[in-house]
Order: sequence, then C-alpha cells, then structure tokens
Amino acid sequence: MKNDFLKYQAQTSPYPLGMEISHAKGSYIYDTKGNAHLDFVAGISACTLGHCHQEVVTAIQEQTEKYMHVMVYGEYVQSPATNYTKLLAENLPDPLEVTYLVNSGTEAIEGALKLARRFTGRSQIIAAKTAYHGNTMGSLSLMDFEERKSVFRPLLPDIYHITFNKKKDLEKITTKTACVILETIQGGAGFIEPKNDYLQKVRKRCTAMGALLILDEIQPGFGRTGKLFAFENYNCIPDILVIGKGMASGMPVGAFTASKDMMDSLSEHPKMGHITTFGGHPVIAASSLATLKVLLNTSLIEDTLKKEVLFRELLIHSKIKEIRGKGLMLALIMDSPETANNLVLRASEEKLILFWLLFENKAVRITPPLTISEEEIRRGCATILKVLNGM
Repeated sequence: MKNDFLKYQAQTSPYPLGMEISHAKGSYIYDTKGNAHLDFVAGISACTLGHCHQEVVTAIQEQTEKYMHVMVYGEYVQSPATNYTKLLAENLPDPLEVTYLVNSGTEAIEGALKLARRFTGRSQIIAAKTAYHGNTMGSLSLMDFEERKSVFRPLLPDIYHITFNKKKDLEKITTKTACVILETIQGGAGFIEPKNDYLQKVRKRCTAMGALLILDEIQPGFGRTGKLFAFENYNCIPDILVIGKGMASGMPVGAFTASKDMMDSLSEHPKMGHITTFGGHPVIAASSLATLKVLLNTSLIEDTLKKEVLFRELLIHSKIKEIRGKGLMLALIMDSPETANNLVLRASEEKLILFWLLFENKAVRITPPLTISEEEIRRGCATILKVLNGM
C-alpha cells in the first residue's frame, strides 16, 4: 500500500511519515502491523473528541440512513445544519449570530475575506507576520513568507502586514482598511498568545477606523484553550469568527460567523456572493452538532486547563526551553531545530505521535484529543523524556 500511496497520491513533501493505518479509537491510532500509537496531535487539532467517539459515530450513522447530499448549500432546509447553527449562535456573544458552513478552514477564510470586502466596500486587508490561514490563493496571500508565495504570484493585492503583539503597528489600520485578520493564538509561528490586552487594542482600533476584525479560531476553537473559543480568554469579540478543524471531530469542515446584517450582504448584489456545493453537508453537520453537544454537556473544556498543568509539570527537561500555548494547544520549544526534528522522529519509533509546526523550527506540537486521560498524558510525557534523555 505504501508504494501505491507514493505513486498515485499527490504528496505534500518529499518525505511523508508513511504510517499505514488500520483503524483508530480514542487516543490511539493503530497501524497495519497491530501497533498502537498514542496520539498527541489529533490530526492537527482536528479530532477534538478523539478517534471514533461513539456519539459522533452514531450521529453520522443515523444521518447517512436518512439522507446525505440533496442540494447545494442554502436552498433546502436540512435539520442537521439548522440545528447546529442555532446551537452555535446560542453559545456565541452578539453580534455573532449567523453561520455560513463550508468544507474546510481555508475556504472559511476565503469567505470571510470576501464578506469583509463586500460589507465595507474597502479592499485593504491587514494580516499578521508569521501567520498561517490556509493555502488557497486568498489565504496564501495573507502569508508574509515570500519563499512560500513567490512561485504562485500574482496573488491578492492590497495586503499589508503587522507584527503580532506590537501595539505601534496598529496605526497601520486606517479608514482604508476593510479588515484585520488575526489568529487568536498564532499557530504555525509557535503557539504565540496575545499579550498586554493586544486583541482588545486591535478591537478598539478597528472599531475607530470602521474596519472589521476577523479572528481565525481554526486551531484553538472548540474547547482547546479552556473556553469554547479562545477569544473568550482575551475579552475580545470579533466581527467575523472563522472556525474549522476540531468542529466536527475529524470530519472535513469549516465555517465563518458574523451578524445577520453583515452576512446578508453575500445574498444580494450579486446574488450568491459566496456559494458552495457541499457546505453544510448533512452528515458533516450531524457530526458537528454531536461534537458541540458533547463539549457543552461535559467537563472536557474546563478539564483542558487541568491537563495543561499536568503537561507542564511533567515535561521538565534541559532541552525543553519553553512550553507555549494554552490548554491543550501546546508547543514545546526545544533548544535547537535538530532536537525538535529528532524528537518527533524518535518518538514515532516509540509509538508516540508528535508533529512539527509550520514556521517555528524549534517547536514540537502537542495538541491531543480533549478526551485524553491523565494516564495517557503521563505515558506520553514519559516517552518524550526517555527520547530526550537518549539524545
């Protein structure tokens, strides 16, 4: 199978990890040789409730027996999507009341950018340096890494950059700015949190200039930081919220949420200002709804902070210089890129799944399912320390 994988399936890098998967359950992924691999990554923060959570599986199975795709997005009333967006609105602050369901995080970013330009009538977009919002052409345009952008130019025009957590840069937000788009916690840059009320200051400047604030919660959303959404930790409500990844416990999904007045601007002049065939797919929506219900009706969200404390207590080593992030969105900052790379690879040999971050080459990702147990955390951390001691 691995040979066919390399021959027929398009690759994202020259050296994929190439584990052959048999099945997955809870906090473990099983390979075709029968080995159980403890998952500290959760499909890059996607498998919020672990692998094959029974309530999610049941919701998917029940929905597939009723109907799957029946019509392009927005035409028919389908209870999974309607019930999901209603429950989401009930758990979001004003003015976040209407949600547009799409198929991935990067598509949600594209929709949010279109909405901001459409609603404000402005073209200028401000993003943060070292940010990552996806890889489609619009999302890629937001990135400031020229080595990743140059071969795909020309990209979206009128994009400018500010430095995350730098108050002085907020002067670049003006009456020409359609929107400022930020990750609530910078992901690929190394899980960098906002400091000194930074997001509140961005919010204030955007409001003063008539610019919209878009917060990208594709990674930290859905309980990963001890709140349903990370912006709740920083007392800052965006005009547009972008979500995805952990929203459906491993199913492909994305969405953006705004006020009804704002979202209605996509439905006229022109009609169908944003369209998607499979957005709001009933099976995906059923999975999203089941995931949200579990999060709201259990202690999993508040437990992420207790589990963060355990990780920080256990992962003390001379090669670990810092642990960044919040809740179960953590990054080990190692003493060198070589240490980080070797830790990921050697941990894999010990049947522990870790992963890299996109831009910070000294970082190792720890984003396990929120359902991970204390015993599993202890076991995985012991493996990390064993690997580091052997270097």
